[in-house]
Amino acid sequence: MRRPGKIQAPTKKAGDLKKALHSLMRYIRPYALRLIIVTIFAVGSTIFSIVGPKVLAKATDKLAQGVMAKVNNTGGIDFTYIFHIAVILIALYLLSAFFSYIQGWIVSGVSQEVAYSLRKDLSEKMNRLPLSYFDQHASGDILSRVTNDIDTIAQSLNQSMSQMITSFTTVVGVLIMMLSISWQMTIIALLVLPLSLLLIGLMMKKSQKYFTQQQNALGAVDGHIEEVYGGHLVVKAFNGEEEAIHTFNNYNATLYESAWKSQFFGSLMMPISQFVGNLGYVAVCIVGGYLATGKIITIGDIQAFVTYVRNFNQPISQLAQVLNLLQSAGAASERVFEFLEEKELEEEDVTCEDVSKMNGAVTFDHVQFGYNEDKIIINDFNLHVHAGQKVAIVGPTGAGKSTIIKLLMRFYELNKGAIFIDGVDIAKMKRSDLRSLFGMVLQDTWLFNGTIKDNLKYGNLKASDEEIEEACQNAYAHHFIQTLPEGMDTIINEESSNISAGQKQLLTIARAFIKDPKILILDEATSSVDTRTELLIQNGMEKLMEGRTAFVIAHRLSTIRDAHTIIVMKDGDIVEIGNHETLLKQKGFYSELYESQFENN
Repeated sequence: MRRPGKIQAPTKKAGDLKKALHSLMRYIRPYALRLIIVTIFAVGSTIFSIVGPKVLAKATDKLAQGVMAKVNNTGGIDFTYIFHIAVILIALYLLSAFFSYIQGWIVSGVSQEVAYSLRKDLSEKMNRLPLSYFDQHASGDILSRVTNDIDTIAQSLNQSMSQMITSFTTVVGVLIMMLSISWQMTIIALLVLPLSLLLIGLMMKKSQKYFTQQQNALGAVDGHIEEVYGGHLVVKAFNGEEEAIHTFNNYNATLYESAWKSQFFGSLMMPISQFVGNLGYVAVCIVGGYLATGKIITIGDIQAFVTYVRNFNQPISQLAQVLNLLQSAGAASERVFEFLEEKELEEEDVTCEDVSKMNGAVTFDHVQFGYNEDKIIINDFNLHVHAGQKVAIVGPTGAGKSTIIKLLMRFYELNKGAIFIDGVDIAKMKRSDLRSLFGMVLQDTWLFNGTIKDNLKYGNLKASDEEIEEACQNAYAHHFIQTLPEGMDTIINEESSNISAGQKQLLTIARAFIKDPKILILDEATSSVDTRTELLIQNGMEKLMEGRTAFVIAHRLSTIRDAHTIIVMKDGDIVEIGNHETLLKQKGFYSELYESQFENN
């Protein structure tokens, strides 16, 4: 389980929406040509749509003339003319629908490709971040940025891009058509527009902070769920269900509070816009009726203008909805780009000799390190290990044993000093080259979702079936693998219940065999197996460690009695060094540790 307080909901202030959307535009810009095509189709769709009311007005006028002629017994209704108008209208609306379909198809592709690029960049970013970042941030919150936030961006783009283009072209086109009918009624319709924009702006300013809080709270909820699910056995073993539910309810309440406020204020924008638009309807109808009585415009013109006013107000209302979506996209973009802008590992512009020729001699030269600069835990560590030596590192919890190994593999950078392999400073080696020298077997097993063979080949994808079988025999995993129904093709993952914890450990040991590394790191590798299996594995380990440098972090001192050198650490420093017999004769700290483990015997 994570340290208490590590996944607390963020209390960040709302960021800069403009900056976040500007960063997002860098990902949209490569698709400018497609968006130009979308604009062309949007213009075409809008033109066909807005011409319709004008054409329909002619049918209305013709119908009105026919009705009046019939009342006055001077003629009748020209249904042939009206039928032709109907055919033209159907054709216009079909073309408009077709152009709209093409437009939506292109926009959907662009939004998903933007989401694809963002996910790709976030995935690559994860591999460039130092481990210290993951120590300080909840994994569930990071996953939420990759999933929830990018999905929010994709959905918002999919809906907002096409709507923005369509709304803009509709407003311009409808405005032209309105002016062609009556400039007086057009001015009346436009008078309400500033009021609508003012109210929408106020709502945006009020709601933006809640959209940001909503995305942050969602990340906290995801972090808590991921943590509790990953440690569900511990939760149940310690009867922590009630506390877990209580914590979740707190996070969920925070999410609820920010979510309903953001959605409430966001949803107000459209009804406000519609209310102001209705005021414009009333004014237009009054002015239109007055102009019609003076025979300045016809009934058909009034009918067409009212339709245009509705079409003019509709994109204004859609704009309010688009702004609502953009706020969601902006809040999600802030979190995504905040992650993308995190400080990365230093650039590796180094040239080094072929690491495959290295033998594995390791030197620690006045190494000093602290996870926080104000709290040093490795003070002045000096050690030279000859190639092929087996070195055991022992000491109480917190002595710095695992930290030394992390520094050796450059999971963290040193505060002072240097570490050398065959005389080459590891800071001048590429991390990938450095880590290719190592094979690790940790106390905490980790297997990926896939077959047993896939897991075994993880460190050496080119391994042959013969090499895999030999490694499994050396690790004493071959027998139990053969007893499984699917053998090497058995599907396995970290939560698999078809193999035991000890068998999982055997697989991780076999995986290290297959990599055939120059340097081995064993962190209490036999802690999950029974005594008989432990003895078998020790024999296999001795064969594997022949000619290789090995660092063994040991808690059970009985497992490292045959080590060439035993390093005894306490409070970040080496307090004793020697082999098993020598250290026992010194009657020092190692002797105390050893005797405390075997005092009952």
